[in-house]
Amino acid sequence: MQQILQGTGSIILYFVIAAGGAIGSRFLIKIPNELFRKILHCILLGSLFMFTFAYGEWWISALAAVIFEIIVYPLLIVLERFKNFSEITTERKKGELKNSLLLVFTMYAVVVSICWGWFGDKYLALAAIYAWGFGDAVAALIGKKFGKHKITWKCTDGKKSMEGSFSMFLVSFISVMLILSYRGGINMVGVIVISLVTALVSMFSELCSKDGNDTVICPMSAMTVLIPLVYLFGGLS
Repeated sequence: MQQILQGTGSIILYFVIAAGGAIGSRFLIKIPNELFRKILHCILLGSLFMFTFAYGEWWISALAAVIFEIIVYPLLIVLERFKNFSEITTERKKGELKNSLLLVFTMYAVVVSICWGWFGDKYLALAAIYAWGFGDAVAALIGKKFGKHKITWKCTDGKKSMEGSFSMFLVSFISVMLILSYRGGINMVGVIVISLVTALVSMFSELCSKDGNDTVICPMSAMTVLIPLVYLFGGLS
């Protein structure tokens, strides 16, 4: 019980400082809407790191994520009644923030249950999620500002660009490589190969995702190739 209370307290403190500081900064300096959206996106991603290391057992971490969304979802419904809430949080449509939170923490609970619960490796959960998360944020920013070459494949929505997709691939590759390098147990050639393949899968999954479902599709796709590759290179017993 003490572990649960301490872990939950750390996560709440994280959100108070990070999200509170980000929102407060909007009243002091002018932050472009898309940049602020991605700052909130990265704060949410950072909380998954907190959930992973604030608890010593996978099931407590997964359960805490589900309980967190059960508590916060109704709170956001109440906050949405305030006139300026959507403007402050730069929602594109009403309910976007609470729905994104629901998808992210449900996805986290599933990924951590498989990677940490089944295979006993919390770093695989982080690699699968961060193969999507930070790359997606960078892709949106680069794509909107520099995305001149639109990708019009049948499976895409026609809004994404080569510049944005390449940015996602690069950030995804770096994210997975750093996590696997820190994790250890795989030689550098294996780390590079796994990171490249995972980043490519994440990039193509994001390209073919629509209406925000990349939140689920990309991490699950990354996990699907990441685990077998780690096993193939001797990183799983």
